[in-house]
Amino acid sequence: MFASGLLSVALFFVTAAGVSGFSVTTTPQTVQVKENEGTDLTCTYSADFGSSPRVEWKFQDLKGSTSYVVFGGQPTASYAGRVTLYNNNLQFSKMTRQDTGRYDCEVSGSGMFGEASVQVTVLVPPSTPVCRVPSTVTTGGSTILSCHDKDASPPPTYSWYKDGTLLPADPSTIAAFKNATYRLNAKNGNLEFPSVTKMDSGQYYCQASNTAGPAQSCKATAMEVRDLNTGGIVAGVIIFLLLLIVLGLAIWYAYKRGYLPQNIKSKSKPNAMYQSPIHEGDDGEGEFRPKSSFVV
Repeated sequence: MFASGLLSVALFFVTAAGVSGFSVTTTPQTVQVKENEGTDLTCTYSADFGSSPRVEWKFQDLKGSTSYVVFGGQPTASYAGRVTLYNNNLQFSKMTRQDTGRYDCEVSGSGMFGEASVQVTVLVPPSTPVCRVPSTVTTGGSTILSCHDKDASPPPTYSWYKDGTLLPADPSTIAAFKNATYRLNAKNGNLEFPSVTKMDSGQYYCQASNTAGPAQSCKATAMEVRDLNTGGIVAGVIIFLLLLIVLGLAIWYAYKRGYLPQNIKSKSKPNAMYQSPIHEGDDGEGEFRPKSSFVV
């Protein structure tokens, strides 16, 4: 009983060692490289895969699209010329912003499969962000100021300035902004006003920043908050009604003066009746005398 127990324990450890022996490792697991500079992606595996296992590299971009970097022991066409394979490792002569994503090293041999990943971020400093600021907004209305930089990598964080003063991400934490009603999203660059007031008028600009280079800002743009022009609306309605009255009077006058076509009443035509001639004898002389004709 004791011997069989030891045998079971020994088999367990042998099995566990065999399973864990098939390992694939990438070092480091995260890589940051400046755009147009080179880097190495290394992949090591245990001897359990055999003397000549199959090694392939795959790439998945930020949108989830997957492609081969190395297939059949050779770089694919899209990577030929800037990728070299040595000892199953990848060497990039230069990387572009499109190379940001995940690289998978896949190893198969001896009926087993293993893989490990490297997350690569190609550093691209911010460019001048595209900002959209409305020129005028009605008091009490809602509006959104937007800011976006599509090139920066890693994705930038955004901050907004009004009249040269930085707007805090959470205005409730700053005494000077406790009455502010805006909402700032530092990830997508939106500055939202659910209900603007006259105090929100000013010069606005946005700044994009990341770890790859200096921050960049768009040009300041004025936003003016105006009260609703009720007097102008009333005047517009009155003018519209007056125009309708004038138009109606003009049509009535033209009708009375005969400038517009009148309805012509059609007269019914009388029916024509034909009476056939009657032959009569008078005084036995047998003369023919017509006694009827067309009657209209």
